[in-house]
Amino acid sequence: MNVYFRMLLSVAALSLLSLHVFSQKKSISQRVDSVLKLMTLDEKIGQLNQYNDDRTTTGPITKDDTKRAQVINGQVGSLLNSIGTQRTRFWQELAMQSRLKIPLIFGQDVIHGFKTTFPIPLAEACSWDLDAMRNAAHIAATEASASGIHWTFAPMVDIARDPRWGRVMEGAGEDPYLGSKIAAARVQGFQQNDLSSTTSIMACAKHFAAYGAAIGGRDYNSVDMSDRMLWEVYLPPFKAAADAGVATFMNSFNDLNGVPATGNKYLQRDILKGQWGFKGFVVSDWGSVGEMIAHGNVANGYEAALSAITAGSDMDMESRCYKNNLAQLVKDKKVPVSLIDDAVKRILTKKFELGLFDDPFRYCNAERETAALNNPAHPKAARDVAAKSIVLLKNENNLLPLSKNVKSVAFIGPLVKALKENKGFWDVEVPGIDSNFIVSQWEGLQNKIGSTAKLLYAKGCEIEGTDTSGFAEAVEVALQAEVIILSIGEKRDMSGEAKSRSNIGIPGVQEDLLKALLATGKPVVVLINAGRPLVFEYTAEHAPAILYTWWLGSEAGNAIADVVFGDYNPSAKLVMSFPRTVGQVPIYYSHFNTGRPVKEDNNTHYKSAYLDVQNSAKFPFGYGLSYTTFAYSNLQWSSKKMNASSKIELQFTLTNTGKLAGEEVVQLYLRDRVGSIVRPVKELKDFAKVKLEAGASAIIKFSIDKEKLSFYNQQLKWVAEPGIFDLMIGASSSDIRLQDSFELLK
Repeated sequence: MNVYFRMLLSVAALSLLSLHVFSQKKSISQRVDSVLKLMTLDEKIGQLNQYNDDRTTTGPITKDDTKRAQVINGQVGSLLNSIGTQRTRFWQELAMQSRLKIPLIFGQDVIHGFKTTFPIPLAEACSWDLDAMRNAAHIAATEASASGIHWTFAPMVDIARDPRWGRVMEGAGEDPYLGSKIAAARVQGFQQNDLSSTTSIMACAKHFAAYGAAIGGRDYNSVDMSDRMLWEVYLPPFKAAADAGVATFMNSFNDLNGVPATGNKYLQRDILKGQWGFKGFVVSDWGSVGEMIAHGNVANGYEAALSAITAGSDMDMESRCYKNNLAQLVKDKKVPVSLIDDAVKRILTKKFELGLFDDPFRYCNAERETAALNNPAHPKAARDVAAKSIVLLKNENNLLPLSKNVKSVAFIGPLVKALKENKGFWDVEVPGIDSNFIVSQWEGLQNKIGSTAKLLYAKGCEIEGTDTSGFAEAVEVALQAEVIILSIGEKRDMSGEAKSRSNIGIPGVQEDLLKALLATGKPVVVLINAGRPLVFEYTAEHAPAILYTWWLGSEAGNAIADVVFGDYNPSAKLVMSFPRTVGQVPIYYSHFNTGRPVKEDNNTHYKSAYLDVQNSAKFPFGYGLSYTTFAYSNLQWSSKKMNASSKIELQFTLTNTGKLAGEEVVQLYLRDRVGSIVRPVKELKDFAKVKLEAGASAIIKFSIDKEKLSFYNQQLKWVAEPGIFDLMIGASSSDIRLQDSFELLK
């Protein structure tokens, strides 16, 4: 009889699920509540549990032979690293065998493209083109969603000022204003303001918070900073992502002022879910719940689960601390069921918004997958963004662009014919797709010059090591050409997660190869391929032309050729300051002045200065050259006085004074001369990317309001203090073309 009644109750429960969940008249909140009422505690905890698929891994491997059974039992809420409609359908069909048939969410690190690979995020940020970045994220979402993916662990919005930290390649650089704009654009691109669209995927703002300030640039290391620094520099991009409607947040590996971020209630409960009113869910980073034990903040998995769920971490990625301990914590009355219910509701809400309850297989359409992965518009967009991401660092005597009438080019270096290297770190390995779609730098130049010029090749050396035996061949090839293009840099996996380096110089003997080629007397164009700012003082001083080509993705070769031969006029500007030597790190433009400031690089007597090196950045934030020139003139103000409720409107004339059409990234900086706390020497507060034909002019307009003058004071209040402010408008943080001042009245 008991068995019979249990069967009746089960049938009744499933009938209620069908009645309540799939009733289109009910709101998502009501439908979530209907499901929650039917769930056992074990099923609720299952929704908070994320596992890695068995085929690929992006973290420490945890052997588990019972994943399939756990999915069937409703003990798993999400899987990551499961790619392709066939594979995701396999897992989703298992989930449909569970008692309540709650669908899985499939997550993936779609960091800078899916099959079509865009420039690494740091490079893409150098375009300062928000529309292009938004479109790149949308194309990535279109391809990923067609391959069964619902969720990307991007964008990384950590502010990073130390290039020794390998994960700088995932972010948008050193500036919180620009970083906030880019964070919002990428969220909008991934999500398209509509998670129910099958061309959208959930975005994830990571890593919350201050991960980019790891001490010594050492990945996973501690972070120690003031609350004011946290709020003013490191939190703004996260707030921008939240305001843009980001679906999820990921906490970070670091401790912040002694408290691991995964178990940090101040970050997750007080700020994110409290002050900011975030309604999505928070996922841990890989194993970070369990790693609080190694931090020394908790003693075991039981305490780790208690700390994380109390602090506001909703989903446990791969540590199994929730799976193994939450039920006991509830039984021991350490964790109220209401806390688990809140986390489950957040996750179920996203599953409903994705449309997975209506159709668990709506992202498993093989025909759509084939079409999306072979859309010819996608490589064209990748080529455009890649060209926009290339930074022209140096161009003596207008060596670039090369004439298309050139008769012979020697293309030399260890990266000339590389394929996968061009994708950089955090690319996606799509099952069944080889590397043939990647355009090498060699192929890109071949495509550009065809049979009109002779293209010669020599490798010269490897990326690493001390072998110089290839130098002789490289010199011999160089002597046969009119111009030399040298492609050097890092390996693709020298920058990225767990890729911190104390020496960020160009590795191996590559700069020695440059010396040998310069000795031929031939003009040399240097391409530097990297995932971070590198130190290359010799190259910077002696090479006549330098293009910083980062890792540009699957269209790298075509984009480089477009820039080298002038079909695209470079417009990118650096979003991280490049040091002259690693001893200057961390180096960033918006520093404080100190009581003994250095006004000139050689003004070092009893000043805040290094004695053995110039104190400025080699290539500062906002820097980047063009094949044309721009003039700034005729600054005009609506007023030079404002109050808290008014605005100042200003305008100036930008003129293309060169012979080629080009784009200029105009940058507006402000400085609060006197504050209740010390203020930076300048802060980016606006920018505009403007395209002008040769000889053309445009009126550029900006407005200044109280928000742009505000900062966090000692009491962490967002205030604008009356006084004099300096205005600086220019082509970079160190190339100011127009200056003036104005006053904020009491």
